[in-house]
Amino acid sequence: MSGTTTNKPHPSSSPGLKSLKKTNPFRRFWKQIDVQLMVFPGILLVFVFSYIPMYGVLTAFMDYNVFTAHRIFENPWVGFKHFEAFFNAPNFDQIMRNTIVISLLKFFIGFPAPIVLALMLNEVRHMVFKRIVQTITYLPHFMSWVIVGGLVMSLLSTDNGSVNILLKGIGAIDEPINFLSLKEYFWTILISTNVWKEIGFASIVYLAAIAGVDPHMYEAAEIDGASKLKQIFHITIPSIMPVIIIFMILAMGSLLNAGFEDILILASNPILRPVSDVLDVYVYRIGLQNQRYSFAVAIGLFKAVISVGLLTMANYLARKAGSSLW
Repeated sequence: MSGTTTNKPHPSSSPGLKSLKKTNPFRRFWKQIDVQLMVFPGILLVFVFSYIPMYGVLTAFMDYNVFTAHRIFENPWVGFKHFEAFFNAPNFDQIMRNTIVISLLKFFIGFPAPIVLALMLNEVRHMVFKRIVQTITYLPHFMSWVIVGGLVMSLLSTDNGSVNILLKGIGAIDEPINFLSLKEYFWTILISTNVWKEIGFASIVYLAAIAGVDPHMYEAAEIDGASKLKQIFHITIPSIMPVIIIFMILAMGSLLNAGFEDILILASNPILRPVSDVLDVYVYRIGLQNQRYSFAVAIGLFKAVISVGLLTMANYLARKAGSSLW
């Protein structure tokens, strides 16, 4: 009949669609078994080396004895004794100052350096030259700090070191300078070496992000008369800003990781200790070499708590800017 209407159920209310939305997680896992198997080794690695050893944090509140390692709860509990010993250490202020200053220098100089390199390489149109530059800048990342440290020591050596020969040749100095024995040069050498070693490899992600920028935006900017510099500041950088923010959050979380291998190798001279003693090196020297394991764990726990707080704060500020990790 023309006067009668039929009430058809809405598609979203059909039971078949609801059952599809509520897929069995085990069935979903089985459908993605190939992907899950690829992820499993990474999950296993993190679980074995990051989660299982976490019970060892308890030794920060004990007088831990290595001979009772298999009976950890038989060690005497001492509360915050090791934390108080670290905070009251005579060189606590020096260690924290060095850690914060070196970390901030690495952040403010080392973090934007690969972004600048990626922006410069993106403007290179000669592909052979571009690949040569990329290869040269990527190579130091794959060299161990032992090799890099030996290279730096050779360059700065007072006996036929290239830097001293150059400075003497241009008349800047009369006698060779032992750069690695002078405290005023250490931070410059350390930061410069870190930037040189990591700038090329760190720029890979930013180059990939720049490659994803819509080329029509550049064409429209050229039609409007925008120069290359304006295109970089108004198109390229805003387009890769989410990637920059994510890496900035991660860098903030590791702000107290001032370095270990690089400082241990480049600051082998005890004269440099007032400007090179950072948390990680201090833990190695006092906690591990002197077998004060509970003291070392306490310092590591202190650093981890501060790092989590910095990471959370950076993520909160990034969320306000419109991009965050969680």
